[in-house]
Order: sequence, then structure tokens, then C-alpha cells
Amino acid sequence: MSSTPKPTSSENIVAQKFDRCLADLIVKSGVGFSAGVIASVILFRRRAWPVALGTGFGAGTAYADCDRSFNPARIPGTRIIPHTEVKKD
Repeated sequence: MSSTPKPTSSENIVAQKFDRCLADLIVKSGVGFSAGVIASVILFRRRAWPVALGTGFGAGTAYADCDRSFNPARIPGTRIIPHTEVKKD
């Protein structure tokens, strides 16, 4: 038996990225929600807007990370070098 790994299909790669993005969304939105609740109770006399703001910041950060995961060309400082064809004489 050979121990060479099977190549991963593109569907599995996309599914793994999507799963990571969904988990990241849940975690970051939860942290933003928690920070909003704490800020609302301690600083803003139980208003609702810090909770919504914190949850929105968490979801926005998760969206930006997911966007960079699916489209690496949007990472600041990266260069896309076009593929040049080699001419055969």
C-alpha cells in the first residue's frame, strides 16, 4: 500500500472554506454580541444599539475575512502576474 494522499477535489476545498467562514461568522458575531451586551449594561444604560453595533462589527469582520479567503487577489500588497504563453518554434 502506498501512503500517497489522494488529491482533494475542488468541491471539498470550497466546502472547507465555507465551513471555516461560517464558523468564523458565528464566533466573531458572538464576541461582538457579548461585547455589545457588556457595553450596553455598563456604559449605555441598557440601550440596544451597542448590541447591534457589536454584532454588526463582528459579522463585517467575518465577511471581510471570508472574502479574502475566496478571493486572494483582494489581499492588500499582492500582485497578480499574468500567465504568459511560451512560443514553440
